[in-house]
Amino acid sequence: MAAGYLEILRTRHAARLLVGTLTGRLPNATAAIAVVLFVRAQGGSYSLAGALTAVYGLATAAGQPLLGRAVDLYGQPRVMLPASLASALGMAGLALVGIEPVAPAYAAVLVAGLCTPPLEGGLRALWPSVLTREEQVHTAYAMDAIAQEVMFTVGPLLVTLGIALWSPATALLVINALGVLGALSVVASEPSRAWRSAPREAHWLGALRSKGLLALLGSFFFVGLALGAIIVAASAYADDHGRDAIYGWLMAANGLGALLGGLVYGARQWSGTPEKRLKSLVALLAVGYLPLMLVPGVPAMAALATLSGVFLAPCIACAFIVVDRHAPRGTVTEAFSWLVTAFGVGTALGTAVAGPAVELGGTAASFAVAGAGGAAALLVLLATQRVLAADGRTQSVVGVAENDPTRAVEPGFS
Repeated sequence: MAAGYLEILRTRHAARLLVGTLTGRLPNATAAIAVVLFVRAQGGSYSLAGALTAVYGLATAAGQPLLGRAVDLYGQPRVMLPASLASALGMAGLALVGIEPVAPAYAAVLVAGLCTPPLEGGLRALWPSVLTREEQVHTAYAMDAIAQEVMFTVGPLLVTLGIALWSPATALLVINALGVLGALSVVASEPSRAWRSAPREAHWLGALRSKGLLALLGSFFFVGLALGAIIVAASAYADDHGRDAIYGWLMAANGLGALLGGLVYGARQWSGTPEKRLKSLVALLAVGYLPLMLVPGVPAMAALATLSGVFLAPCIACAFIVVDRHAPRGTVTEAFSWLVTAFGVGTALGTAVAGPAVELGGTAASFAVAGAGGAAALLVLLATQRVLAADGRTQSVVGVAENDPTRAVEPGFS
C-alpha cells in the first residue's frame, strides 16, 4: 500500500512541495483555535472570539478564488509570497495590538483572511509537472487529502504547545512566521517558478463558467455542511456525557477514519470515470453519517465516528480529479480555490445550523443535520450527472497539465 506514496515522495521536488504547502497552510489550519485562545487570554468574550473567527473564515472564503485567479494570471511566486506576508502581518497586528480597541482587531483578521495564499490549489496545479504518470497524480491527490487530516490534527496541538511554552500572542506570531517560511519554500522551488497557466479565454466568471464545476461546488458545499454539523454535534454529545475529552476522542476518531480511507483509496488504481466514482463515494459518505443519529454509548459512538470519516478523504481526492477535468483552460488554481471556498462556507453554515438543532431537538437532531448534508450532496450529483458527464474532459491529467514548457507563454509571463 505504501509503495505508491513512497515513490511519489522520492520524486524530485515532491516532498519539498508537500511539506512546504502544509507548513504554509498552518496559519489557516490553526486560525480558529489560535484566535479564540488569544481573545480569551486578553479577557475578551466568547462572542468576540467567535465573531473574529467568523470574519477570518468568511474573508478567507472570499479571498481564495480571487488570489487563485491572480495566480493563474501572474504565476505563483508573484502572488503567493506577498499574500503570505500580508496575511502574517495581519495576524501579527492582532497579536501586537490586542482586542482593544476592537476595530483594529477586526481589520487585522480581515486582512489575514483575505490574503491567505491559495497554496492548496497551487499544489494541485503543480503535481502534473512534478509527476510523470497520470496514476501518480491521482495518488498525489489522495496523499494531499491524507496530509490535510494530519495537519488539522497536529496544527491545534502546535498552538497549544506554543501557548504553554510562551503565550497566545507569541504562538500566533510563530505559527504565522512558519506559514511564511512554508510559502517561501514552495515559491522558491523550480516547479513553482517554472509553472505557467494555460492561455485562458477572458471571461468575468473565470472558472465558474464551467457548469460541471458549479455542480461539484454545490455538492461539496453540502459535504462541508455535514462536517460542520459534526463538529457541533460531537461537542453536544460530549456535554451529554459530562466529559470534555470525549469531544477530542470523537474528532480524532473521525480523522482516523478519513486517514485510513485516504490511504486505501490512494493505494490502488481505479477504473471508470472519476465523476461516476465520486457519486458512489459521496453516497457511501452520506450513508456513513446516518448511524450517528443513534447516539449510542461512547465506545460505539467512537466506532461510528471512525466509520463516518472513512469516505471523506477519498471524496476529496476524487473531487480534485473532477475539478481538473472541468476547470476551463487557464483557471486551474482558481477552480481548486473555489472548491476550498465552497467547502469552507458549507462548514460554517453547518456549525450555524447544528447549534439551534441541538437546542430544539437534542444531540441526535444535530447529527441529523450532518446526515441531511450528506444526502443533499448526493442529490446534487444525481441531479447534475448529465452536466458532469458532458463537461468532463477525456484527456489524461498529464495530457492537459498546465505547465508544459513547450507551450507558448501567455503575455505577462516574461
